[in-house]
This record gives sequence, C-alpha cells and structure tokens, in this order.
Amino acid sequence: MKEISFDEFYQLYQNEQLSLVDVREVEEFEALHLEGARNFPLSQLADTYKQLEKDQLYYVICKSGMRSARACQFLSEQGYEVINVQGGMDAFRIRKKLPLRPKIRKVLKGVYLL
Repeated sequence: MKEISFDEFYQLYQNEQLSLVDVREVEEFEALHLEGARNFPLSQLADTYKQLEKDQLYYVICKSGMRSARACQFLSEQGYEVINVQGGMDAFRIRKKLPLRPKIRKVLKGVYLL
C-alpha cells in the first residue's frame, strides 16, 4: 500500500487540487475536515465506493491513519489508485495547534471546523 506522511500530503494539498476521501464517520467529518474532502465513511465504504472514479488518484484520510489504511487496502483490491495519509486529522490538529476536542465553531483557511 502506498503511504504519504501528513506533512508531505499537506504541502501537496496546499499547492495542488487533490482528490481526497475522508473515511471517518459523518459526525467526525462534520466536526472538522479539509476543504474539498469527500466523506465516504469506512462503515459504508463497501456500499458506496463505486461512486469514485477508477481513473483518479485518491488520497485517503481518517483520524489517525488506521481506518484509512483499511480503506486503502479495500479500494486497492477493487482496482482504485489510493494513497494513505499517515497520521490523519490528528496530525493536522497537531500541525495547526488545535485542541483535540474543539468546542467552538471556526472556519480556517482550507478547513472547516464546526
């Protein structure tokens, strides 16, 4: 499985238009997600993955990199080109010095935080 560190991914994300799949549950996604990410919860992925284009490269992210690794394994087996983002949104929170459990609603450049 292909993987990329969060820092490498974030540099690409800031400079290019990437196809990003977030496999966290809907509530997690709604609380904080990167702009442009599409939410395909891992718990529903077997039923929804066909909405993805097979000729597209996808960066797959979750909270810490574990669920996205499982999603990448599954999507690779279905013929999709995917890269797991190591560290997930936890790495983003650390990078941006955000609290682990935000209590306020904010919009950050390139990120939605509710």
